[in-house]
Amino acid sequence: MNAERLLALFEEISEAPDAIPRLRRFILDLAVRGKLVEQDPEDESAEELLGRISYEKVRMARAGEIRKPKQLPEIDEAPFMVPLNWTWCRIREATSDRAQKVPGERFTYIDVGAINKEAGIISEPAILNPSDAPSRARKIVKKGDVIYSCVRPYLLNIAIVDFDFDPEPIASTAFAVLYGHELVLPRYLWIVLRSPFIVKCVEECQRGQAYPAINDAEFSLLPFPLPPLAEQHRIVDKVDELMALCDQLEAARMQREQCRERLVAASLQRLNQPSDEPEAFRSDARFALQVLPSLTSTPAQIKQLRQTILNLAVRGKLVEQDAEDYIEGLLKKVQEDQRKAFASGAIKKPVLLSRLHEDRPFAIPPQWDWMPFGSLVVQGPQNGISPKETAKLDAPKALTLAATTTGKLRPDFFKAVDLKPEQAMPYRLAKGDLLFQRGNTREYVGMAAIYDIQPGKYIFPDLMIRVRLSDNLCLAYVHLALTSPPLRDYFSAMATGSSETMPKINQGILCDAPIPLPPLAEQHRIVAKVDELMAICDQLEQQLSQGEQSRLRLLEAVLREVLVEPRADLALVEMA
Repeated sequence: MNAERLLALFEEISEAPDAIPRLRRFILDLAVRGKLVEQDPEDESAEELLGRISYEKVRMARAGEIRKPKQLPEIDEAPFMVPLNWTWCRIREATSDRAQKVPGERFTYIDVGAINKEAGIISEPAILNPSDAPSRARKIVKKGDVIYSCVRPYLLNIAIVDFDFDPEPIASTAFAVLYGHELVLPRYLWIVLRSPFIVKCVEECQRGQAYPAINDAEFSLLPFPLPPLAEQHRIVDKVDELMALCDQLEAARMQREQCRERLVAASLQRLNQPSDEPEAFRSDARFALQVLPSLTSTPAQIKQLRQTILNLAVRGKLVEQDAEDYIEGLLKKVQEDQRKAFASGAIKKPVLLSRLHEDRPFAIPPQWDWMPFGSLVVQGPQNGISPKETAKLDAPKALTLAATTTGKLRPDFFKAVDLKPEQAMPYRLAKGDLLFQRGNTREYVGMAAIYDIQPGKYIFPDLMIRVRLSDNLCLAYVHLALTSPPLRDYFSAMATGSSETMPKINQGILCDAPIPLPPLAEQHRIVAKVDELMAICDQLEQQLSQGEQSRLRLLEAVLREVLVEPRADLALVEMA
């Protein structure tokens, strides 16, 4: 492997999805295909080696050390081409299982939980008395054996018994024990069993859905690529060398990611806890906007950036205030709208004068005021309805909770419900309705979304609350305030209920939600700025997705270049 070449390009490819695990799988795939090291024509052929293994099996069976080996069917068609001095055989032609026994004295019990699958070793075996032995503690294992969990094999619980345990080790019957007669190296067995080729073979013959497993008969028939013993040593050495390089690359990537995460976190923290000095804050904001696009490399970081934008918006830090803007005139108009709504029966009572003068969550500009959400409402709050689902094509369509979980309406999440048209009428949605999740996990309870599509097309379910705001407010601003971190924290903290998986808010909690309200003109300026910055976040997400695909293509190309020398007799393998 041209390690220097890989290291030189690793900065570009390391952020490809699953980069290091893919590299590890690729190394194993090359190893079992005979493409990782050169072949030596002076090596004893694998056919001769297989003959020696067969002789050892007969000898041990006669001595009563193993069962008499069964005759296994030949492999009709090779799964892929291997070098000329290799051979294909069944895995139980190259290895033997050992006998079983019931423990009669203290023993070292090796269960699946004792396996360190990443290192390929047994790390935490138990010492048990015979009276405590599970019924599955039966399989004899010795130093140099390889054990493979046939239960949930996709977990790759594979280990080498790398030293003599004291007391004597006994393994669970969940394992297949593989003894290579000192002619198949344990480490080479481990490589083959973890290779993408064998993983796929096992997937094709395992049984069961919730608890898949491969039985002994099917395991014994797995195709096994057997190289000469001398080449096995070379393969093992090369794999160990390359896996060590992967460890170095993984450590370097982790260190780089930690540095990046700290810088992103520090930048966002400075913005989320803005300085009282306007110029100092503007300097922090300029720095963040300059560095964050190049540092942002994960969806989680972009999500943090979006939350920071909303946090700044509701604190009055996103746009400058206009000394000519006043909130009093706006409040009088909203109050008049509430009085009219009360007279028509759309709300229970006006609450505009109930301003929040105590327990304000944070400081806001002097032109703003804190208002309870209920003081902005001119219709509702109203809980929805949840009749039974139906298959009728002309039935009313009710949104589901998933339709508003993201804070934006997703109308493709709905179900048809058994409800007469006149029964559905009070719950039909109109443009501009605000929908709140009355019940959900704490992460999502109280989440708000604007209904902004065809009027009357959907109704809303019982786990949602609908309200309508005064037309004298900027609906988009109130919505972004409701989805900002301070309000999300409010709803999460105030939600109650016996079920922690589905806490709920009621109409009173909703109406008491504290809204930082700026003058109307500033509301519109804030929304425009948020839209502008969210568009940048959208671009970052798009670039991130495109970058992942580009890095993935580069990764595949580099792996082929640095791991595989051109060979006339063998085609390049595909990535696992």
